[in-house]
Amino acid sequence: MINIIDRYIAKVFLGYFFAGLIVFVTLFITIDVLTNIIRFGAPTDVIINYYSNYIFEVVYQMTPVACLIGTVFTLSELNKTNELVALFSSGMSLARVSAPILALVVLISLVSFWMGDRLLPTIIKKKNYIYFVEIEKKPGLYSTIKTNKIWYRSKNILFNIQTLQVEKKEAQGISLYYFDQNWDLRQMIFADKTQMKGSEWTLKDGSVTLFSEETGAPMTQAFTSKKVIMNEEVSDLQASAGSSSILSLKDLRKFIKKNKEAGLETLQYEVDYHSKFSFAFAAFVMSFLGIPFTVTRGRSGGFALNAGLCVGLAFVYWTFYSSGITLGKYGAISPILATWVPNISILGLSFGLLVRLRR
Repeated sequence: MINIIDRYIAKVFLGYFFAGLIVFVTLFITIDVLTNIIRFGAPTDVIINYYSNYIFEVVYQMTPVACLIGTVFTLSELNKTNELVALFSSGMSLARVSAPILALVVLISLVSFWMGDRLLPTIIKKKNYIYFVEIEKKPGLYSTIKTNKIWYRSKNILFNIQTLQVEKKEAQGISLYYFDQNWDLRQMIFADKTQMKGSEWTLKDGSVTLFSEETGAPMTQAFTSKKVIMNEEVSDLQASAGSSSILSLKDLRKFIKKNKEAGLETLQYEVDYHSKFSFAFAAFVMSFLGIPFTVTRGRSGGFALNAGLCVGLAFVYWTFYSSGITLGKYGAISPILATWVPNISILGLSFGLLVRLRR
């Protein structure tokens, strides 16, 4: 049952949580603006529009750290003012004192999960559109994956890619349509597979169809391997496509299923799929990790020490988590293990420290 103590602890936690979130988001956005503002060279209103969308992604990424800050600073304040000792003397355990904090963290995690699945994909698409179309002035590089197709235009070339595997620099099912200045179709190239090395693409197992201006009759010739040179803009296509961040869980699941049925590699997307779930627990895991470290420090230290503790714990967690994701994407361990073992390991470590603390 919620009592006045729970409300007090929750109020202190929310104060530090929102303060930490505002500080970290502001610092991140400020550094990003100062780093890119000269390179962008875009109008102020476009820059503002870009970051007004980007800020949602930053908030999503910084939420676990803000939860850790709220937990560490709340318990540190209770410890420093002897309120924690008073609560223990009244019969409340550390678990009971931490209950309102962890309950709020779970609620925040659920909101964050909803935001990442339902809100962010649409916002990231809009942010990417502003970046590639209005800032970089390369509208062709803006592409979205609604099912498994990418359409792209570069000057008088229009082409379609069925599936783009960014890590392997490979594409499957590519069709290129070449037009003249009057937009009359002059050449078509189809290929089952394509190896991309910068601006040099090697097409395999395909055909070339030429349309003659004199006769108008198409001439088709098959090939086993053919190299084409694309312009610099097209060579950067891989940077703008294949991102799982623009897909909801439902769309990503369909995307993985369709590519598996086609016999294509889906390992990266499977890791991304499971990481959407495991990342939702990051706030809880980091907050839980902060509890034993905060309580064991007694009443020593101030703001700087607490901030340093938060940075250190966040670094430990992200080292474990990013290492697991990397191992999963390289196929060293299964996608499920890659995304969940770091969380389980950190929770196990935290629980062990709490048990030792009670002794």
